Amino acid sequence: MTYVMSLFLLGLVLGLVAVASNPSPYFGALSLVGVAAFGCGVLIWHGGSFLSLVLFLIYLGGMLVVFAYSAALAAEPYPETLGSWPVLASMLMYSGVVVLVFVLFLGGWGEYSWVVVDEADWCSMFRGDMAGVAYMYSYGGGMLMVGAWVLLLTLFVVLELTRGLSRGALRAV
Repeated sequence: MTYVMSLFLLGLVLGLVAVASNPSPYFGALSLVGVAAFGCGVLIWHGGSFLSLVLFLIYLGGMLVVFAYSAALAAEPYPETLGSWPVLASMLMYSGVVVLVFVLFLGGWGEYSWVVVDEADWCSMFRGDMAGVAYMYSYGGGMLMVGAWVLLLTLFVVLELTRGLSRGALRAV
C-alpha cells in the first residue's frame, strides 16, 4: 500500500513540476491532466472512489475548455517540449526545491496520513465518500450549480473567441 501511494504522490509532484516549468500550452495541459489523474489516484487510495471520479470528470471538462482556449491563442510552429534545454533546466531547479523542502520538513509528518477514510470510524454504516457526496449535494448544491454555470459560460466564451477568421475576437491574430 505504501509503495502505490508513494508512486501516486511522486507522479503528482513530478506533474506539478512539469506544469510549473512552463512548457508549451499543449504539454502544460497534458501535464495538468496527469496531475489530475495522480491526484484522483491518491483520493481513490484513501477511500474516496466516487468523489475522485466526479472530480476527475469535472476537471477534465474544465481542462478541455482551457486547452481549447490556450491552443487557439498560442499556435506555435515549434512548441517548447518537456525535453528542451530551457524547460529541462527549470524542471531540475524546481525538483531541487522540492527535494530541499522535503528534506527540511522530513520529521514524522506522515504517520497518521495513511489512514483510509473507511478505517477512521470502526462501525460505520456509510462509506466515507458517499457521505461526502451527500453533503456536497445537500449543503453545497448552490455552489455546484454556480460551478457548472461558470464552466458552460467559459465554453461559450472560448467558442466565441476562436470562431474563425471572418468573425470573432481573434481575427487580427
